[in-house]
Amino acid sequence: MENYEILVAFVTNVLFVTVLGWYLITNLQWYDYRLSRVVLKHHKPQWHAIYFIIPFIAYHTTGHFFAIFFYFAILPAMFVWYKRLDKKLILTWRVKRFLILLVSLVLFQDVLCTLKSACETYGVFMPLAIAYIGSFIIEKFLFAVYKKEAKKKLREMSELQIVCITGSYGKTSIKNFVAQILSKKFNVYATPRSVNTLGGIMGDINNSLPQDTEIYVCEAGAREAGDIYEITTFIEPQTVVVGKVGEAHIEYFKSLKNIIATKLEIMQSPRLERAFIHTSVTNEPHEKVTFFGDEVVNPHATLEGTRFDLKIDDETLSLQTEILGEFQTMNIAVAVRIAKSFGMSDEEIVKAVKALKPVEHRLQMIKAGGKLILDDGYNGNIDGMLEGVRLCSLHEGRKVIVTPGLVESSDELNLKLIHAINEVFNIVIVTGSLNADLFNDNLKVKNKIMLLDKSALTDVLASQTRAGDIILFANDAPNFI
Repeated sequence: MENYEILVAFVTNVLFVTVLGWYLITNLQWYDYRLSRVVLKHHKPQWHAIYFIIPFIAYHTTGHFFAIFFYFAILPAMFVWYKRLDKKLILTWRVKRFLILLVSLVLFQDVLCTLKSACETYGVFMPLAIAYIGSFIIEKFLFAVYKKEAKKKLREMSELQIVCITGSYGKTSIKNFVAQILSKKFNVYATPRSVNTLGGIMGDINNSLPQDTEIYVCEAGAREAGDIYEITTFIEPQTVVVGKVGEAHIEYFKSLKNIIATKLEIMQSPRLERAFIHTSVTNEPHEKVTFFGDEVVNPHATLEGTRFDLKIDDETLSLQTEILGEFQTMNIAVAVRIAKSFGMSDEEIVKAVKALKPVEHRLQMIKAGGKLILDDGYNGNIDGMLEGVRLCSLHEGRKVIVTPGLVESSDELNLKLIHAINEVFNIVIVTGSLNADLFNDNLKVKNKIMLLDKSALTDVLASQTRAGDIILFANDAPNFI
């Protein structure tokens, strides 16, 4: 080959492998860096064919014409694909290590091949495979190091009380309510946002947990059996909570029985002192278990706030909060039980509940441009979504809902949601393709708008809504789902 042809082939190969690596690591980050989930559980597997398999085949079949195909088809397509993502790649150190390793490998391979004139075409699969395997080994090693450091820090904080919360629904809300209430009397630290994996918790302990913390409130999530056990045996909480359990992530667990068994792994904490378990999980008695879920009476939830009575043992607490949603009374109830177990008085608890602040993106009230917005974007369970619908029904003006439906759930529950929507809303905007056909076939609302891409949502809302409307954002699945 001429020198310029060699240069073009060299540069094209480096760019092509880097682009494929970017696509791979983006998908791995979405699916908790588990290749099996990227391959077998991806919500849009057609993307793999368009952006990985077809380009890979083209590289080995188009010969000298591949550069034209790459620069005028593959590269623009990948640019548009990435630009339209609403959950882009976060350049964590793990991602940076992978990309540095990948680029180093492909440069080494291509330079070696060029100098020795040993390759008719440069390799694509080999640098990707070695980078993935090498990155996996590096991360395993670093994971063990970080885990050892986090464990050492926890051991040094010998007086630290740890509260760990799991469940299908409401665990983030419970975590925030527990932290807010206990912080009125103790020095409390809670895991931020929805950090609920072992790796995330380890990083939070190493980087953010203050040494003077008295109570650490932690959330534990799961995608498969053993996840909760791994977290529980690592942090060894003295107090555990299993919130309401349902068919969230049913596609991973296959059955409700498997979900319950996984959530109950939290009971295997070596230092367990007390457990609070929702009645939807089990009724099997245990000396350390207190059941919750039936103690709320006289609930009254409106768009202004929530009032309810809480019967615990032989006493009744009358509570009032700005938190929206009747279903949240159950989450507040278990937070109150935990507060009492830490010795807080009824008076302290009543004041703390009244001062509770809404959890971001979970029935969060926002007023803008004369419109009332209920941001329930992080709520993906049927109970919470139905309560959002009910609250909107109390509004006197027009009612608008923006939703992709339930994700990682069943058609039966989505049909239940659709039926509730039909009874309340004037305008329904369905985002994404996951449940599009089901909604399109069963929605009876005259003004229904199907958006396969959320990029047009802002313009649609501007043209379809007006002052006096209430707009419910019910769930917000990223567009890779």
